[in-house]
Amino acid sequence: MSVTTDTPTVTTTTAPAGRALPLVRDGLAATAVAAVATAAVAAAGEIAGIGAVVGGAPIPATGFAVLTAVFSVVGVLLALGMSRWARRPRTTFVRTTIVLTVLSLVPDVLADASVTTKVLLMLTHVVAAAIVIPAVARRLS
Repeated sequence: MSVTTDTPTVTTTTAPAGRALPLVRDGLAATAVAAVATAAVAAAGEIAGIGAVVGGAPIPATGFAVLTAVFSVVGVLLALGMSRWARRPRTTFVRTTIVLTVLSLVPDVLADASVTTKVLLMLTHVVAAAIVIPAVARRLS
């Protein structure tokens, strides 16, 4: 009598992880560049006499860097999810992040601040998006 045992075969693929590393690496590098850039824009605004004062409270240049970093990391996480579940990750990511960038301008428009401060705030959003979105999108298929 012959005894055979069927052992299940588990196949793993490293393709998603292999694609994720460059996406995360480039996304975090772009995040760092964007954080420095938005802080520089805020500092340049301050030098030009445009105070980043909203509701009577000043926003330091480092505050721009921190918020840019936080929301850029959220963008990288979105890209990771889209790379896994979206049919067309690059297109989905670019369209989604452009819409989110436009929506991020709404609080700036409504802020209790001078017109020049509102423009400065909106400029930092556009600068961050112009750096992070293309860098991350390049890594999506």
